[in-house]
Amino acid sequence: MLEKTTRMNYLFDFYQALLTPKQRSYMEMYYLEDYSLGEISEIFDVSRQAVYDNIKRTEQMLETYEQKLGLYSKFQQRCKLLMQLEEKLADAQEDVQQLVKKIKDLD
Repeated sequence: MLEKTTRMNYLFDFYQALLTPKQRSYMEMYYLEDYSLGEISEIFDVSRQAVYDNIKRTEQMLETYEQKLGLYSKFQQRCKLLMQLEEKLADAQEDVQQLVKKIKDLD
């Protein structure tokens, strides 16, 4: 469940501009603010089922946008590459420090 929530939060971040104001409100309240379906239905004066259906449709729309545009997938790939780059730079820094120590030891 946590994985799905995290994914939906990212998809929402990337694609929220493509949603209607009502869809944005429901998704924000449900995923970001942790409101229950019942609480959202009371606030908007609609049935709990209407909120559930709207959220499920919106989730499907977000997944469709991701399939077509791939913004989240590309973001994940960039994050992975940045982590690898940071590791390589840390290793290189270690190597440089060792070389500097050897040079100083020559004196």
